[in-house]
Amino acid sequence: MALDRIQLTTFRNHPATRLDGTRAFNLLVGENGAGKTNVLEALSLLAPGRGLRRAALPDLAAQHGPGTFAISAELGDGVQIGTGTLAERPSRRTVQINGAEVPAVRLGEWLSLGWLTPVMDRLFLEGAGARRRFLDRLVLALEPGHARHAARLEGALRERNRLLADPAEPDPLWLDGLEAQLAEAGALVAQARARLIERLSAALRDLPAAPFARPELAYLPGGPLAQQALVTALGESRRRDRAAGRTLVGPHRDELAVTMAGKDQPAADCSTGEQKAMLISITLAHAGLLEAARPAVLLLDEVAAHLDPLRRAALFERLREGTAQVWLTGTELAPFEAITQEATVWRVIDGRVERV
Repeated sequence: MALDRIQLTTFRNHPATRLDGTRAFNLLVGENGAGKTNVLEALSLLAPGRGLRRAALPDLAAQHGPGTFAISAELGDGVQIGTGTLAERPSRRTVQINGAEVPAVRLGEWLSLGWLTPVMDRLFLEGAGARRRFLDRLVLALEPGHARHAARLEGALRERNRLLADPAEPDPLWLDGLEAQLAEAGALVAQARARLIERLSAALRDLPAAPFARPELAYLPGGPLAQQALVTALGESRRRDRAAGRTLVGPHRDELAVTMAGKDQPAADCSTGEQKAMLISITLAHAGLLEAARPAVLLLDEVAAHLDPLRRAALFERLREGTAQVWLTGTELAPFEAITQEATVWRVIDGRVERV
């Protein structure tokens, strides 16, 4: 079992919530606004990264609490993990494993997390930046060190853009140094994205074609994947980049292209139902990759309500075949009738959780 004895303290609208006796399926039921997704968000913070809402840390603390929050859980092998903030540093995240403070990236050594939320339904309609963030989150669940490379890339890119936008001519040697940093981190980020797309594509080919639409994925790099080739491309693009006031080549311009297999149609042009089905297929394929790496947790927010009975049954059956611990939310029990006997069920009411 991945997670048990979960404790939320002054997190969002949960003053003190405890969830014990988890199983392979875990179901949170309650009205809209009761705090179901807040539980999933808390669980998502037990992994590297900013969680499923990417919220600022001060926003996670309960409004009428001490201004801090804490989340803790026990892994099936007795390991205690936790995260939160302290009163003396509310804008800095603290992470502990077995009582010892560690960098957040260490969480990825113990647990892999994936999720699907209603906000992601617009993934194929938004700009390329949303798909890059989606891609990086999938990579991070498999390769925790990706967060460090992405942060170095972002820092070097921000500084290079600042120099390019300055009216004064930038120092070429300074640009050389920044471009070397950008290329080193950028090549690692781009290569990790490419590896993931290759693995995901293979996993998607192994999934049944029905009843969910099968997506075909393509990685469209915004620059060379090799470090030295990226250094060269950045140097050659300086004049053009200076005219634009920003860097026009590199992994910050990568794109994830998704088409629906069989129709050869871009995902953005598919129906809402087809887009949802492709997202579910990607999520299930990624969950399979997570299960092969370390204990895995899959968070599915309001996913069953938007599926017809055939697809709901197929989803539950595929989840049964995996080893990931699954957390689902819904406003009522009816859509989950097929799994309620094998699930731990909680009713969520205004930030309080009662086991059914």
